[in-house]
Amino acid sequence: MSRTAIVDRNTAETNFHLRLVLDGSGKSEIKTAVPFIDHMLTQVAKHGFFDLTISGEGDTHIDDHHTVEDLGICLGQAFRMALADKAGIRRYGSGTMPMHEALVSVNIDFSGRPFLVFNAELPKAKVGTFDVELVEEFCVAFCNHAGANLHVNLHYGENLHHIVEAIFKALGRALDDATQLDPRISGVRSSKGCLD
Repeated sequence: MSRTAIVDRNTAETNFHLRLVLDGSGKSEIKTAVPFIDHMLTQVAKHGFFDLTISGEGDTHIDDHHTVEDLGICLGQAFRMALADKAGIRRYGSGTMPMHEALVSVNIDFSGRPFLVFNAELPKAKVGTFDVELVEEFCVAFCNHAGANLHVNLHYGENLHHIVEAIFKALGRALDDATQLDPRISGVRSSKGCLD
């Protein structure tokens, strides 16, 4: 079974091509018009052991909002497609990531019912040219389109770059955990017999 997905998104605001291989090795080639989010998505792939290719751009002459949100949409759609009926997957995943003074935990459930809990009060500030508040927008878009229940908890931290990078690394670890095939699971991991 090949657990891969290709997503093309072309709107008046963005144009993206994304390829995801769940059973990869953490290789990535990501080129959008927002270098900071490219760096963060590279962390997701590396720490999730996914192969991820993304190319395209958005209307960054306005700001980065549409680009970051649509990347969350595309990645969420790719996970939904690659997991198909979710047969045999662990379904639940968690990742806790320290980065210098910051500590972040991410938990995910591929339940088919999207919901985000974002317990990381990030200031309306920038890391370089990147608006940090877009991290939550990315997470909203991702969980809505992946059909996932996602919890992001910042335990502590001060440096915004460290906090954001810990969020994305922890997300990668949680995704790796939740998408693993477990030979003990017959069908889907749900007492009702489906995940939606």
